[in-house]
Amino acid sequence: MNSFPVISLIVFTPLLGVLLLLLVPGTNHRAIRWIALLAALGSFAISLLLLGYEIGGSEFQFREDVGWIDAFGMRYTVGVDGLSMVLVLLTTVLSAVAIFYSWEPIQKRVKEYYIAILLLMVGMLGVFVALDMFLFYVFWEVSLFPMYVIIGVWGGPRRVYATVKFVIYTLVGSLLMLVAILAVAIAHAASGQPFTFSYEALRGFAYADTLQALAFVAFFLAFAIKVPMWPFHTWLPDAHVEAPTAGSIILAGVLLKLGGYGFLRFSLPLLPDAAVSFAPIIIGLALVAIIYGGLVAMVQPDLKKLVAYSSVSHMGFVMLGAFVFNEQGLQGAIYQMVSHGVTTGALFLLVGVIYEQTHDRLIAHMGGLNARIPRYAAMFGLFTFASIGLPGLSGFIGEFLVVLGAFRYNGFVAATAMVVVIISAVYMLWMFQRVFFTVPSDWMSRFWPVLRDINRNEWIALGPLIVLVVGLGVYPGPVLEIIAAPVDRIIEAVNGAGLTGFGPLW
Repeated sequence: MNSFPVISLIVFTPLLGVLLLLLVPGTNHRAIRWIALLAALGSFAISLLLLGYEIGGSEFQFREDVGWIDAFGMRYTVGVDGLSMVLVLLTTVLSAVAIFYSWEPIQKRVKEYYIAILLLMVGMLGVFVALDMFLFYVFWEVSLFPMYVIIGVWGGPRRVYATVKFVIYTLVGSLLMLVAILAVAIAHAASGQPFTFSYEALRGFAYADTLQALAFVAFFLAFAIKVPMWPFHTWLPDAHVEAPTAGSIILAGVLLKLGGYGFLRFSLPLLPDAAVSFAPIIIGLALVAIIYGGLVAMVQPDLKKLVAYSSVSHMGFVMLGAFVFNEQGLQGAIYQMVSHGVTTGALFLLVGVIYEQTHDRLIAHMGGLNARIPRYAAMFGLFTFASIGLPGLSGFIGEFLVVLGAFRYNGFVAATAMVVVIISAVYMLWMFQRVFFTVPSDWMSRFWPVLRDINRNEWIALGPLIVLVVGLGVYPGPVLEIIAAPVDRIIEAVNGAGLTGFGPLW
């Protein structure tokens, strides 16, 4: 399989779609939509070859290593392990869903819209497969501009404010990350080794304590903004509320995972001493995010903003699981990332369905929708219960493993996380009751005669997400087997730090 460029085809098939779109007249919306969808589906179909990943084989498989800027030690090196594999598959699925769902809602600047989504897909996929740290940075930056354009052009009334805030936050973080990448590469070369940005070469090198601390803080700010962790989260609700529905699906489903992936792929294995020393602070911030996100979501009047703040809480579980440094916690963090991508992406899609009909998202303006659009209510209920961690659905596995790992780390930390599990049930079920089972508001009564249930296109878009949310909840074994080896390597790296960190810094 290594002689066949599987990963390059996965990453750059959407770029081929962009090149084809440039040749199509902007008025031919039908051809534009089909080219974009086929490009995304092509990438998804090729990504299925990754299911041939050999558990117990070499760490990174389907590798490609080609000279790029050899004078500066930069190479085009890509590959996947279990961690990146599951996130690549999640990205290709959600990107295809977002593109297909957009067929009806997006009616202006259609060509430019699909070009932006396909370029965004290239950037996100590249982040998950890059094994050269400078290449990782390039793909990280590539994913920034298309989302800026999607929100800024096709977003809501306050889209300019949301995009400026989004870019300032993420650009500052990414520049700090670039400084950290250069610092570790230079420190590695100063020891007499060849100058390189290879992740595999830089990992395991004994960096000085001060450099580890400073580099870890720089990486932390870049990845924490992307997750986003409290208090770096304020860009997220604005971006979600102003983004078009497909933008919110990709933002919640994939873009937030870039931050979690950065911590698991780079911060922990590359700088384990610093990770151990900073872990209590990060766990504290994660608990604040879990509690804060849940409490703020509970009082949100806007349906989309409620789902956005729930993401802050759910991604807090990811960070908690990542930094308790045990098998259950780390597996739960990765599983929670995948589950959150599916459930929250589906919830944003369903919010978009009702918004396209009423152009309103205020919970107080809704009510009684179960009587008028029962299939929509059933699907919203399915993903609501998945979001709060109902056993048998995907959300339960990740949260259960994180809480189990937290118990092994500290009983108080686990008890705090458990309280927030109850809070999430409160705000999600209260929202569901107000939207679907109360008397219709006067506002909603105006739309009552014309409200339609889920149509064919929406069922097709929801179909893969329904399969995943049930399948991942009923049979988590294959995913847990795939991510077991990456988790073991992270634990091995942290244990190599002696679980003591620097000591003198604190």
